Amino acid sequence: MEARVTNNARAMAATIAGAVIGGCAAYVLFTERGRALRRQVEPALDNFARELDSLRLTIKKAAAVANEGWKLLNEAMESGSPSSRYPTVHQTSPF
Repeated sequence: MEARVTNNARAMAATIAGAVIGGCAAYVLFTERGRALRRQVEPALDNFARELDSLRLTIKKAAAVANEGWKLLNEAMESGSPSSRYPTVHQTSPF
């Protein structure tokens, strides 16, 4: 019985959410005030999309710089490692 109540509650919540979304869409699409609101919101959304694109490019550049830094650090660590200075196992010091 409890599962049936839960399913009914979910169905009711989905119905109410659908009605609210449909009402908002109808208001924005079919009323004069909704059209005016849409005209005001569209430029803001365009600016927001441009800012997100700019942020994405900035993050991509930062990731490339960080990647290059790790590469240089790994190269520096490899060139300074004892295995590259002393090629054989028996040789422990260059002096």
